[in-house]
Amino acid sequence: MSVTILGLDKEKSTVLVENLNGLLSNFQVYYQNLRGLHWNIKGKNFFELHVKFEEYYTDSQEKIDMIAERILTLGGTPLHTFGDYSAKAKVPIGKNVSEDVAAVTLVMNSLSELLKIEREILNLSDDAEDEGTNSMMSDFIAEQEKTIWMLQSWLG
Repeated sequence: MSVTILGLDKEKSTVLVENLNGLLSNFQVYYQNLRGLHWNIKGKNFFELHVKFEEYYTDSQEKIDMIAERILTLGGTPLHTFGDYSAKAKVPIGKNVSEDVAAVTLVMNSLSELLKIEREILNLSDDAEDEGTNSMMSDFIAEQEKTIWMLQSWLG
């Protein structure tokens, strides 16, 4: 078995990089959705959701950087073009969403897609004995599960 400088199996690290680039792409789409929701939200919940979507996109921006840096740590190159992001996107794209329930539902559905990707990466990182990626995915998953619960509560 060929190993990286981190002591990880090279082949498994390559698979992790590919999957992390998929997550990175989906987070970029999610981030852009949140920016659009922040800008375009209307109605009686404007003030509450305008601030909440800003909180979410700021958090996403940090996670995007963490994912890209993990890809680099594993010896890969983070994707960085909109074409790459679009090709790998599984997160629903929200265009001209301004109504509160539709906006919150979009965020919830996006997080659900991100969770699927993260759980797959968690399984791969566990198999590769990659504790760095494993820990990051565990943290993301726990936080996003709680966010989904809160969004479901907001929807009633």
